[in-house]
Amino acid sequence: MDAWLAAGAGALAGGALLVGALIAWFVQVPRRVVAAIMAFGSGVLISALAFDLVQEAAQQGGFWPAMSGFLVGAIIYVAANLVLDRVDARNRRGSGESPGTGTGIAVGALLDGIPETAVLGLSMVAGGQLSIPVLLAIIISNIPEGLASTAELKADRRSARYVFGLWIGIAVACGLSSLGGFMLLEGVPPAGTAFVTAIAAGAILAMISDTMIPEAFRDAKAFTGLIATIGFFASFGVHQLA
Repeated sequence: MDAWLAAGAGALAGGALLVGALIAWFVQVPRRVVAAIMAFGSGVLISALAFDLVQEAAQQGGFWPAMSGFLVGAIIYVAANLVLDRVDARNRRGSGESPGTGTGIAVGALLDGIPETAVLGLSMVAGGQLSIPVLLAIIISNIPEGLASTAELKADRRSARYVFGLWIGIAVACGLSSLGGFMLLEGVPPAGTAFVTAIAAGAILAMISDTMIPEAFRDAKAFTGLIATIGFFASFGVHQLA
């Protein structure tokens, strides 16, 4: 039963990306609204990575394992985007066009979603309880991620098969990752779990800096910082009160 709960929690977290994608695909969301959602989601993610991931990883496994995972997550994300730039899966920097945020955010959602949801499963090891604050933070941040990314992919004239195949695949990967965290990470030393947890945080921060904030500022302009702050406030409130 716990294995099903772990898999279901991961699928629910990943499914929030699909919810955002459905909204963006079937509703003509104004660009300024998409920008505001990106900014809000950025604030949510910054809070989640700081308090639900990095802080807890450092407390569980120590500073160096947590920081090593943090740097590895950022390096993996940046390397993946460099590969995408090379094969023109994203628009090249300096082209004067949107910097391929649709694919970039999707890559970030996958790279941070897998270790994030593994943490959900890990929280249930040895009779532990599912971490509701982490689950809620992931869901709150994933909906705007899916919406913003899909809005960009739709603007780039990607097909529905491509877009929804992408998000369904990521949702399934998140479910399997949570199940794997529950079944495979039991007995792993705290330093190992801290490393895995912090990988998600590093990928998130790199993705926010590379894609979400720049794209949000393009349309939301001076309000970007305020909206991101409100997102941080909402996520931190969930962390403190849930």
